[in-house]
Amino acid sequence: MRGLKGFTLLEVMVSLAIMASVVLTVLGAVNYHLSVIANERDYTEFTLLARARMAELQQEQIKTSSEGDLAPDHPDLKWKAELFPTEIPALQKLVVRVWRPSDKREVALERYLTK
Repeated sequence: MRGLKGFTLLEVMVSLAIMASVVLTVLGAVNYHLSVIANERDYTEFTLLARARMAELQQEQIKTSSEGDLAPDHPDLKWKAELFPTEIPALQKLVVRVWRPSDKREVALERYLTK
């Protein structure tokens, strides 16, 4: 038995258990970071769409409120714009919200406008 070299079954099983736990930890971390990236991509898209809608509304001179969807490019997204008075009579606050009804994610942008 002295001349035989190699690993025992117990050593192989311990090393496989360690490798399995390392692989599961790495896969969990990758999955978490992919979900963070997807969330950030959605919020960036919502923000850009809200900014574009806000620019359009400023050109149209909205009265109090309006809403709609972003079809045909983004049929799953909704938007709503509201104009609020402020304490300063010469200013109004424009709030534009963009959201996806299916998962309740929302971005709201505010801008102060002169009358």
